[in-house]
Amino acid sequence: MNQSTSPTNSTSLKDPCLQELQKLLGERLSMSNSVREQHGRDESFHASAPPEAVAFVECNEEVAEIVRICVQHQKPIIPFGTGTSLEGHVAALHGGVCLDVSGMNQVLEVNENDLDCRVQAGVTRKQLYQHLRNSGLFFPIDPGADASLGGMTATRASGTNAVRYGTMRENVLGLTVVTADGRIIRTGTRARKSSAGYDLTRLFVGSEGTLGIITEIQLRLYGVPEAISAAVCSFETMEGAVNTTISTIQMGIPVARIELLDEVQVDAINRYADFDYALKPTLFFEFHGTEAWVKEQAEMVKEISTEEGGSDFQWSTREQEKQKLWEARHNAYYAALAMRPGSKGWATDVCVPISRLADCILETRSDIEESELTVPLVGHVGDGNFHLLFLIDPENEEEELKLYQPLNDR
Repeated sequence: MNQSTSPTNSTSLKDPCLQELQKLLGERLSMSNSVREQHGRDESFHASAPPEAVAFVECNEEVAEIVRICVQHQKPIIPFGTGTSLEGHVAALHGGVCLDVSGMNQVLEVNENDLDCRVQAGVTRKQLYQHLRNSGLFFPIDPGADASLGGMTATRASGTNAVRYGTMRENVLGLTVVTADGRIIRTGTRARKSSAGYDLTRLFVGSEGTLGIITEIQLRLYGVPEAISAAVCSFETMEGAVNTTISTIQMGIPVARIELLDEVQVDAINRYADFDYALKPTLFFEFHGTEAWVKEQAEMVKEISTEEGGSDFQWSTREQEKQKLWEARHNAYYAALAMRPGSKGWATDVCVPISRLADCILETRSDIEESELTVPLVGHVGDGNFHLLFLIDPENEEEELKLYQPLNDR
């Protein structure tokens, strides 16, 4: 047990709820200021709102007992995975107990023939990736951070592969959940088809801890493709990049990834990781399939890109080149923060029908230019999704929020 979770003297506790929790957990209930502060903030610009205590849990039954105790004493409960949220999900606005599931980090089973697995909520996406490396299978949902799969499920996370493989909504087959009355329930089934009863799995996916605490997840897996290629193409205009995206989707080309970065974001990743991409609106692509099919997809997208003013279309099946490309994309958030050292990120999240994507992005870009603020744009544009990142000075937060608020309201 590390120092941050050292035991707290029970005689100093006056709260009857915390007294009961300490009897249950011992040194795994922490009330140290540093641990509480850490668990009261995520990676967003929101100020820390620490809980009264942090409970480090190890099993479903323990979670259920903690819930029963907290409900009896009307104590709020805030689930915590890795704290990588950008939306302030973990802030304990009304005090209460933070329930840290990072210790529940076991891959419980992998069913290679059925293409699924069951994991505890504290397993991170990178841990699952490593566990599956030699199985010929992979899990496609990849938000920028190394988030916990429990957190990804609770927030219905997406990622760069969403255009081909969907989001967490499409890839969660079943759940183990502790409900507000302390019951442990299991939803869904490993069978791919079931028309019996309510679809409780879909109800809990994206519920952000408001309906129950997710402790285990049954996930859909996929076979690693025979061939994978990555491509990058820069454009003279944002309109050309967006129109290429729309045409690619409307033509039914099954791209696995299609990501948009504006020139501000490209400049940020160049500086952050010593890359040399052209400072223009840029699309990153990835194609999955047989070697012949991957090549054909790349050629079709290249033709579309050229018609829309794209230049220097480069694609490669070399692992080093692919890793470079997606490392750049996954580091986009941290690269943007590095543009303004000491800043905090206020991330927006916009999703529109693909037919409205061009208008929405171009109008947003126009507003940014009028504001004269430095605001990078990046997005999973294959499903009509893009983000702005406002770089907030935490020492001047109130004034800066006034500057960015009109863009956010829009």
